[in-house]
Amino acid sequence: MTLGIDHAPQISTHPTRAALGQAAAAWAAERIRQAIERTSNARVMLAAAPSQAATLTALAGEPDLDWSRVEFFHMDEYVGLAPEAPQAFGTWLHQNFLNKVPQATFHRIDPESAVAHYEQVMGDEPFDIVLLGLGVNGHLAFNDPPADLDDPRSAKVVALDETSRRQQVDEGHFARLSDVPTHAVTVTIPRLLNARDVIASVPGAPKRQAVQDTLTRPIGPDHPGTALRTHPRVRLFLDVESDPR
Repeated sequence: MTLGIDHAPQISTHPTRAALGQAAAAWAAERIRQAIERTSNARVMLAAAPSQAATLTALAGEPDLDWSRVEFFHMDEYVGLAPEAPQAFGTWLHQNFLNKVPQATFHRIDPESAVAHYEQVMGDEPFDIVLLGLGVNGHLAFNDPPADLDDPRSAKVVALDETSRRQQVDEGHFARLSDVPTHAVTVTIPRLLNARDVIASVPGAPKRQAVQDTLTRPIGPDHPGTALRTHPRVRLFLDVESDPR
């Protein structure tokens, strides 16, 4: 990762979470159309989290998108959780987005398979679009601080820090911290940023400090979100609660 180049993300702030989702979805849809025009298909990486719900709902309603030409991947999955569990990220994506675009192809992480299998599924080709969020601790996917910004792997199994696990309770996915899995498969930061366009939807007051750190802290492992500033084509969609400016 080239740390000598610091790109300022393009930022837009919206009055509500729904308005944020509409704006992010419109931007993503246009990038998907362009990818299909360029190469006849689009490769899209997804995050699964409540912060993404408004964006994905609006994206599913975008007109004139040939979903049969879109391949979706996702960036993390719990280890040790039944695939049909409602907290499983693949299940969440089906319920909140993929069931609305059944023509699309979805490559789901199987945490019981070797991580190398998902690395092969993703391949080396850049994603056309990455739709991601930002954790309250600044993580990208489940790359918690201190994160490896130059990880040679495309995916790996990681131990989740307590802040990440607590966030899952605070967002209502699990009743108790002890219910949250301790490990997950995550796509690494270099693989996430191997993309033409990165679209970050980050609503809500709990994310305000993470946004502030992402925009102002030195690029480095203690604030994983700062890695977004190494990419020249990042758009950050905020609402009035998450914007620290």
